[in-house]
Amino acid sequence: MLTTAHTLLLVIDVQGKLADLVWRPEQVQKNIGVLIDGMKVLGIPVIATEQYPKGLGSTIPPIADRLGDAPVIEKSSFSCCGEFNFETKLAELHKTDVVVCGIETHVCVYQTTRDLLALGYNVHLVTDAVSSRTEENWQLGVSVCSSLGAKPTSTEMVLFELLKESGTERFKAISKLVK
Repeated sequence: MLTTAHTLLLVIDVQGKLADLVWRPEQVQKNIGVLIDGMKVLGIPVIATEQYPKGLGSTIPPIADRLGDAPVIEKSSFSCCGEFNFETKLAELHKTDVVVCGIETHVCVYQTTRDLLALGYNVHLVTDAVSSRTEENWQLGVSVCSSLGAKPTSTEMVLFELLKESGTERFKAISKLVK
């Protein structure tokens, strides 16, 4: 069960031209933006990564603008866990649940999920906020991550599970985001 006290959002490699070349890019980018905005409403930390930005480009502006002062960690390994600065930041936050979104599902998302699970984290894979260049690779990535123990979820499922109840200002803010 997700709780605001134990959760963080990880946004993996939503960069450059690749962000527009994945399967259903508009939906994925919209949902990642909703997740980031929702986590801000809920007071949940966000970490973002960039895979070799010199070659692939920086995080795309619609996502970078939403990240605000969230740390953006450069990496060269496909798994975020292969980057010392990422592991250090992750350890500093003392969270047990990692909500994962980004690209590509069958490469960086999969390898990060595998490694986070091996480190003992609960991984929640937001299937409508991850993608690959082909639908087949997206499906394979989701399937393998799930078989390893990641919990498949959606943007709305995550936000409302964290929210827990209606009738609050946070509920009103989250409801506006998902409409």
